[in-house]
Amino acid sequence: MANLKEIRNRITSVSSTMQITSAMKMVSAAKLKKAQDAITAMRPYSDKLTELLQSLSASLEGDARSQFAEKREVNKVLLVAITSNRGLCGAFNTNIIKQTAHLAGRAYAGKHVDIMAIGKKANDILKKKHSVVKNHSAIYEDLSFDNVALIAEELMEMFTSGAYDKIEIIYNSFKNAATQIVMTEQFLPIKPMDGEVNTNTDYVYEPTKLEIVQQLIPKSLKTQLYKGIRDSFASEHGARMTAMHKATDNATDLRDQLKLTYNKARQAAITNEILEIVGGAEALAN
Repeated sequence: MANLKEIRNRITSVSSTMQITSAMKMVSAAKLKKAQDAITAMRPYSDKLTELLQSLSASLEGDARSQFAEKREVNKVLLVAITSNRGLCGAFNTNIIKQTAHLAGRAYAGKHVDIMAIGKKANDILKKKHSVVKNHSAIYEDLSFDNVALIAEELMEMFTSGAYDKIEIIYNSFKNAATQIVMTEQFLPIKPMDGEVNTNTDYVYEPTKLEIVQQLIPKSLKTQLYKGIRDSFASEHGARMTAMHKATDNATDLRDQLKLTYNKARQAAITNEILEIVGGAEALAN
């Protein structure tokens, strides 16, 4: 059994860790509320934009989106892996890295695959075994639509110039504080609209439908990427809050066990001292 001093040191260490994890949990909870409100407020806009785009595209003759919907033989693929800049958030980053590695090594085996990292964790780990051509970790220092739009424009230019035949984004979709869903979305080329689209919606278009579609496609792509990063940002704080909550509970249990061990060891030491005193007193009496 460890001596009393070692146990006291461990109790102090565990208590300090518990205070840190508890503080991190509260900070993430505060940030989560703001991030959750942002993604919740954005989803109706994103859905309505997609609905309008579907209605317009279905009512046009020909393919007005040929620049971004051009289907080619897939030889060069770009994977956009969205992670966080920091750890201590459970399997949040690991799940994205595993999915990206799976796509690069198996799903697109035999293809030329490059990776764009959004988040330091993706860049630091994936560059060891894969080709990371871009790293946009600094986006989290000022996460705004305008800054994300610059990345989306870069991706659109990569596709239209022929640098890549297909671009996919991998991110965690926020469901609730305890649940994040790994999503893989095709960014470019634009996928055909699924199902039947209502083309009889009573809209008045100004300017022409074709001009609106040509403006909406880039706007929709920018919104899609921004939504993915916002989703990931909210998921990060939810995952960190959950991980720190579990870490705090585990530290509390360990501290309680150490205190019980300490009390037992202290009691045993006192009992031994009493027995030594009684034994010495009996020896003197005899």
